[in-house]
Amino acid sequence: MKTNLFRGRDWIDAELDYTKEEWETMIDVALYLKRKYLMGEDTSYILKGKTLFSMFFNQSLRTRSTFAAGIQQLGGYYVELDPGKTYMPARKGYDIPYKTERIKDVAEMLDRVGDALSIRMYGPPAQWIYGFANATIKEFAEYSNNPIINMECDKYHPTQALADMITIKEKFGGFKGLNITMSWAYSGSIEKPRAVPQSVIMAAAKMGANVTLAHPAGFELDPDVIAATKKFSKQYKGSFKITNDFEEGFKGADVVYPKSWGSVPCFTYTDESGKTIKQKNHDEAEKLNNAATNWMTTQKQMDLTDQNAVYMHCLPADRGQEVSDEVIDGSKSVVIDEAENRLHAHKAIMALLMGGRL
Repeated sequence: MKTNLFRGRDWIDAELDYTKEEWETMIDVALYLKRKYLMGEDTSYILKGKTLFSMFFNQSLRTRSTFAAGIQQLGGYYVELDPGKTYMPARKGYDIPYKTERIKDVAEMLDRVGDALSIRMYGPPAQWIYGFANATIKEFAEYSNNPIINMECDKYHPTQALADMITIKEKFGGFKGLNITMSWAYSGSIEKPRAVPQSVIMAAAKMGANVTLAHPAGFELDPDVIAATKKFSKQYKGSFKITNDFEEGFKGADVVYPKSWGSVPCFTYTDESGKTIKQKNHDEAEKLNNAATNWMTTQKQMDLTDQNAVYMHCLPADRGQEVSDEVIDGSKSVVIDEAENRLHAHKAIMALLMGGRL
């Protein structure tokens, strides 16, 4: 397999920056690596001697464990850089003496001693300013010759989206004619990023599926993401619709993906100069959230789906709020398969971007 189309590239806004054919290649490579893993075949030659650095500004289980296991299974080294135990990397203008270090200096130094850098940042570390984390990761890319991998920011979660597309491909064989619903789900927490739903609807639309986005009023996604999803749906002969009716989103669906995310008032927005143009409104966010407590996936909703439908969630799921135990532990649930596929998705990303011997 030739990797020249991928080597050295970043995986930040991958739903936008990578073509449909490149996504298909990523899926194929992940499934190839998964087969080798299940057969117990050696893959330690693929990234032998390569080093992946990672920075988690937020907690993580699946992303952290699968990147760490993945690079080592491919023969490389995993080095986690805890931002709390090193100088905090800072964008220009956000420096704090003796507490932060300019991103330029961090990126250029790591470039000399490793082969890729993966970053997770959203929410409090990004001051809940929508787009701040995405811009931070892109600033690392600006000063790095090595690949930068977005492990989730405040806009996108492309590593999760790839694992999701792999899972859907495994379960259904393809995407054409498939009805995929990304639905909002209730959670007691109002502060969850939009990254997963935004990445999933764009990726699914790019793969040619029929995509439905279901959410209560007030939980709209980024208008640019909606525009891109509409564009991909038209380009790849799928469809896209939005509904504010919970049950409507489940009717006839082949894949349902009910996931909580913050309402519009949860986020602070800025203009291009960094000036605040809309401030976070906690009271309004709580009001919107409390008005939609019935958006919990139970067997009643699953009965509306296609006979062979599957339930997906990126995990962790808020049981008893987002979903009932009956559903997430039921026969239609593929959440553990989906989580397992994070390993193979991450291995494919690293192998292709880091110049692996495939």
